[in-house]
Amino acid sequence: SGKRKLLLVDDDADLMEMMTDAFQRDGRFELKTANNGFDAGMFVKEFRPELVVLDIMLPDINGKEVCQRIRRDPALETVKVVCISGMIEQDKVADLKTAGADDFMQKPFALDKLVDRVCELLDMEKTVNA
Repeated sequence: SGKRKLLLVDDDADLMEMMTDAFQRDGRFELKTANNGFDAGMFVKEFRPELVVLDIMLPDINGKEVCQRIRRDPALETVKVVCISGMIEQDKVADLKTAGADDFMQKPFALDKLVDRVCELLDMEKTVNA
């Protein structure tokens, strides 16, 4: 389809809806969503996204663990991971980067900033109509 594949992982339904809307409005993304770490892990293997927006506080598996699993799979080495969380200390951000996260955004964040960051990581032009 020429669209960039994106996996959004968060257990907050409202935030998920807002993120989905933001990326759909952009129009350059093919989206899949998951609300737990188990589904996220399955979708990463099946859907093969280029980038995962990953909440750290998931109901089943910690987002850091999901990140490490992605990094352990050689077939997924090009997948970018942007971790998001509302409750995290700065030293934990360093842990996430060690676990393989490409970036971290503190909740709440501006949706256009998230879209811009995803575009940067995927070497795409930023949105013009953000």
